[in-house]
Amino acid sequence: MLRSAKEMKNYVLQAEDGRIGRCKDFLFDDNFWAIRYMVASTGQWLPGRKVLISPIPLGKPDWFSKLFPVRLTKKQIEHAPGLDEDAPVSKQYEVDWTQYYGWGFYWSGTHTWGAHTIPGLLYDQDDMDNKSALNKSRDDRLRSVHEVTGYHIQALDHEIGHVEDFLIQDKTWIIRYIVVDTRNWLPGKKVLVAPTWIISVDWAEKVVNVDLNKKQVENSPEYRPPSLVDRVYEERLHQHYGHPKYWEETFTDKPKKL
Repeated sequence: MLRSAKEMKNYVLQAEDGRIGRCKDFLFDDNFWAIRYMVASTGQWLPGRKVLISPIPLGKPDWFSKLFPVRLTKKQIEHAPGLDEDAPVSKQYEVDWTQYYGWGFYWSGTHTWGAHTIPGLLYDQDDMDNKSALNKSRDDRLRSVHEVTGYHIQALDHEIGHVEDFLIQDKTWIIRYIVVDTRNWLPGKKVLVAPTWIISVDWAEKVVNVDLNKKQVENSPEYRPPSLVDRVYEERLHQHYGHPKYWEETFTDKPKKL
């Protein structure tokens, strides 16, 4: 099932021995377009620190109560390698942080989660040391959902709107679609664009260039939140644009590198 990143913000994060805060932001990589971390807002508990929660230890969410169970204790989170609140997340920090928890490295294989397609399978897979992990690390960078929201979407022949939200697959934590608000061109209409349809992203200029034209977008199936995006809708969407369906691709779960 697909979930809205905007909707999941402020969900409660429940450790094994108490609440640790709420989900404030998401960090995704620009290679697989997968959510690698939630950034937690911890109030006065760990002030001044960037507290990261990976999908790896997440239990089954309670969507009704808006709560994410986390298979960690508050002490484990408190004693994890520290990072200043405004500091970037380096690959060396990720290595140290992941080894602290004893998990496998998500970048050590060809799938979204290393040798796996879902994050939970890395929970008990500590199989690499720092040196080999760094040698095999991919050239991907972490981007903030909060920061990318608002980026302009540029089609082949026209600007079509801006990024409003992200739809995330709840098992793999892959961003399957960007929600595009076209209010300045098609008042009131929202459309979906998959990361695999993106040509490039100018991170400095905050522009996402897509392999679509104005007419295609204008005639595309409308996205109407908060209704669920089911497979019937996705079939219509992919058929309209003439792009391969991700759920039928068995060779890889990786979108093209941007």
